[in-house]
Amino acid sequence: MSHTISGARHIITLCVSADIHLTRHAYILDLNIASSHQDRQLGFWACWSLTVGIMIGSGIFLLPAVLAPYGMLSFAGWLITGGGSVLLALVFARLASRTRQSGGVYIYTRDAFGDLAGFLVAWGYWTCYWIAIPAMALAFVGYLAVFFPHLAAQPLPQALIALALMWVSIYINIRGLKEATSVQLLMTIFKLIPLLLIIGLALISGSTSTLPETNPKQLPLFETLTATALLTMWAFSGMEAGAMPAGDVKDAERTVPRAIVLGTLTVAFIYIALTAAVMSLVSASELANSTAPFSAAAAGLGDWGPELIAVGALVSTAGALHGTTFVAGHIPMAVALDKLAPAWFAQRNSGGSPTLSLLLVGVLATILLLANYSRGLIEMFTFLVMMSTLAFMVPMLVCSLAEFIYSRKSTKLWTAVALIAMLYSAFAILGSGFTTILWGLLFMTLGVPLFYLLRSAQK
Repeated sequence: MSHTISGARHIITLCVSADIHLTRHAYILDLNIASSHQDRQLGFWACWSLTVGIMIGSGIFLLPAVLAPYGMLSFAGWLITGGGSVLLALVFARLASRTRQSGGVYIYTRDAFGDLAGFLVAWGYWTCYWIAIPAMALAFVGYLAVFFPHLAAQPLPQALIALALMWVSIYINIRGLKEATSVQLLMTIFKLIPLLLIIGLALISGSTSTLPETNPKQLPLFETLTATALLTMWAFSGMEAGAMPAGDVKDAERTVPRAIVLGTLTVAFIYIALTAAVMSLVSASELANSTAPFSAAAAGLGDWGPELIAVGALVSTAGALHGTTFVAGHIPMAVALDKLAPAWFAQRNSGGSPTLSLLLVGVLATILLLANYSRGLIEMFTFLVMMSTLAFMVPMLVCSLAEFIYSRKSTKLWTAVALIAMLYSAFAILGSGFTTILWGLLFMTLGVPLFYLLRSAQK
């Protein structure tokens, strides 16, 4: 399974009850009244674009080639991960329907299991998000090398371009909530255009004769399903992002759940349809050895096809980075509103953005990128991605457990949904490998003394 886990890591674009205590609620209400952003300026499409925009990053552009050796059985992997992700989306929708507070997985965990559990989930979740920012910026530079080949062997220019992209995103996020989410929506729409063109091209020019065999490696069925599921499940990381700004969303109890579920269904359809489209446009032997499967598939669009795909990859990666920056900046704010982090994290500007929190994210991401730029693009990207993988699935498991506890006394249907989502999350965590799990546990443990240190400082 080591080759499977390694492949999964390489395609990650990304590296987490309704009752609220009266004291917390009063504190949050005071802060909200004091701010001008509390007219709840975000709607369905803002939350939908966060969910879709973060999930569809750079990984989808490699997945068809990675899955090609597994033949038509790879679609079974998509069905497993797509189904599991939809169940997780339903769990998040259920949890989101009970609160208007911003914070997503942090809020759900804290309400179910208390301050310490909530803080630890937020700690790991936040860290994996800001670590993912330089990794995505580097993926952007990798696609930029299609147009500027000399970049491939120059680590310093790579790092400088990645830094510029990171800080442009931070600047837009600082401008305000409306500006940040409007850019996210535009990027999400633009990234879908070339993907939908490939699907349309396959409907017109695709051939079933290019489709791979059902099981070309003649591997045991269980091994194939496990391999393809592990390779594809990471592509759904980010579905929970639409719940992050709930405190600023109109009719959040209805809007956020709809955005998360429909966003996840959108991505599942796009992923499965794209894999089928590329397989019908590129022969199985060529696809298995391709480093740019979408460019090969786009050849039928003319000479401009591969360039269009490269531009689409740039937009897709930049959009995922932008949404990740948004989430990374809002996690500390949610924790600070509960007095579990310094109060300055909760300070917002006139546009409703947590300026200081976003600046901190930018500084940390910059330090991490500059400290490792000499590794070279691929090695640095792999290093950063491996640091952030596990923290995505731990909150999924914890939130599924929270919903299981909440529903088991009232409804069997939602209890079953939460239980299956828990098992799916546990499967994903175990599949990440013993070493990754060990490092993840160690890192989460470091959050315990930090929790007590920050809590004592707030008293």
